[in-house]
Amino acid sequence: MSEIGKKIRIERLMNRESRNIVIIPLDHGISDGPIEGLINVTDTVNKVAEGGANAVLMQKGMVKYGHRGYGHDIGLIVHISASSILSPDPNAKVQVCTVEEVIKIGADAVSMHINVGSETEADQLEQFGKISRDCTEWGMPLLAMMYPRGKKIVDPHDPVNVAHAARIGAEIGADVVKTVYTGDPDSFRDVIRGCPVPVIIAGGPKTSTDLELLQMIDGAMEAGARGAAIGRNVFQHKDPVRLTQAICEIVHHRRPAEEALEQLK
Repeated sequence: MSEIGKKIRIERLMNRESRNIVIIPLDHGISDGPIEGLINVTDTVNKVAEGGANAVLMQKGMVKYGHRGYGHDIGLIVHISASSILSPDPNAKVQVCTVEEVIKIGADAVSMHINVGSETEADQLEQFGKISRDCTEWGMPLLAMMYPRGKKIVDPHDPVNVAHAARIGAEIGADVVKTVYTGDPDSFRDVIRGCPVPVIIAGGPKTSTDLELLQMIDGAMEAGARGAAIGRNVFQHKDPVRLTQAICEIVHHRRPAEEALEQLK
């Protein structure tokens, strides 16, 4: 029965025609503080829902401010990992929520952050294994954010490292893996080939231009990605509604980046 539960919840998160997903992560408040775009979470959720995002992602304490009972429907993913930039080791993610809490909140999925290569990798992988087991038990989809980060990681976008991190996510039981884009479709295809579960890309730091962001998403989709999770590039944009619409044009309708950019004009 748990597999049926996962299937039903994933259906709520994905576009039923494209089978792809656009997520707007809003969990940056715990790592970076009350930054621009996250002061008023309700307003931001309203805008990205209007833009057509399939889901928002946030920490458990913010759900009461971001969940809506009106307007466009939008899925809810609750993040259960945390660390702050004030920490001696921001890469040391710890568990701050349980799968049972996420179920009680009414979310559609759980997400967890793993920094592969960090000094606390062993502890994070142990937590990951337990969360994966609980998600299987309760029929909750698990999104694993898999990033190569640590002293031995010279280039966090290196295709070999990214492919390894993504594969670890699948090996331990993630239903969807979120990771960084490697910079071009050819190298990202290797990441996709090595990961048997759907892969979506992270937005990363603020891009210089809207076109740069849209071209990154376009390239990832060309390589076989199943969507994108774009945070600060959306919620700190001057027009989150239209940018979300542009991203959806690429992810769900496979419009080229240049055509999707017209959505912003």
